[in-house]
Amino acid sequence: MHIQVQTFTVHKRFALTISRGTTTQTTNVLVKIEQDGIEAWGEASPFSIGEQTQTTENIARPLQTIVPLLKALHPLERDRIDRLTQQSRLPSAARAALDIALHDWMGKAANLPLWRLWGLERERIAPTSVTIGISSPEAARQRVLDWLGKGTIAEPSLGIQALKVKLGSPEGMEADRAMFLAVRAAAPQISQVSVDANGGWTVETALKMAFWLAEQGVTYLEQPLPKGQEGDLAKLYYQSPLPIFVDESCWTSRDIPALVDRVHGINIKLMKSGGLSEALKMIHTARAFGLQVMFGCYSDSALLNTAFSHLSPLADHLDLDSHLNLSDDPFVGAAFQNGRVVPNDFPGIGVDLRSLE
Repeated sequence: MHIQVQTFTVHKRFALTISRGTTTQTTNVLVKIEQDGIEAWGEASPFSIGEQTQTTENIARPLQTIVPLLKALHPLERDRIDRLTQQSRLPSAARAALDIALHDWMGKAANLPLWRLWGLERERIAPTSVTIGISSPEAARQRVLDWLGKGTIAEPSLGIQALKVKLGSPEGMEADRAMFLAVRAAAPQISQVSVDANGGWTVETALKMAFWLAEQGVTYLEQPLPKGQEGDLAKLYYQSPLPIFVDESCWTSRDIPALVDRVHGINIKLMKSGGLSEALKMIHTARAFGLQVMFGCYSDSALLNTAFSHLSPLADHLDLDSHLNLSDDPFVGAAFQNGRVVPNDFPGIGVDLRSLE
């Protein structure tokens, strides 16, 4: 198979601030596979979790290195391809780009969308939350109004049904509370509101915030403690009135067994898992242990979020909104209908290219 690796830059319409910093743009990696007249695509977006950082360069370079080793293989030789990627120690985001392209090729070869190949029901897809980053109360209020199509920079009405609020402000707990109240006041009609602290709290703060947020009607609390403090999650698990989900603390299915007695659910992201194949393993592993499942994203374009949307009927909660906040997304794919990211009927992932510069 013929493989191409190239990069492209996307810009956020609204900068996103979490407890670890602010993002305004990213340079993502596109993988193209061609075999038997079929061209398929995959994508990787750079991300950072504490000391674990996957930059554009250390995603693209290993992919370029492995291309000559894969040329003699067919896209359906998945075992051999997977062994090569493991032996080559590809970072998870690089594996994800390749895995997604191989799934896209398989769907196109079968002339079926992935959700049909997996036998899933689009009607079971939950609403996706849209994200409000850490900011001042007034800026948070304005961002909510923009999402709802009521702001000064009004977007089309998207039928938003769920919000995710980023907390863990370096200014402390009172700043978090003031911002959250501003968000709720701006959208009292939205009942599904979750909170993601991105590891920005201590155990003491997390407990105080969990009780306070439960009184505000929050549905669940994501990654309250920093990665590496998984031992402290047990205290929260038994005392928190809110379900506890982890994101940075859970990368693959191998991480799940150690978490089952201290969390209620996991956040799966394609860049952490290494692609759709491992994401599916994580879903089944989590379900076997009675855990809930959510899907999340980084600075992912419509290509990545459309790819993940094919598995969405298997998730309890969804946070696949990153492409909605891009001013120059080069791809168009899944529809945003009544607050849901819904894959289409086209073969494979079902993504078209607008332009790529």
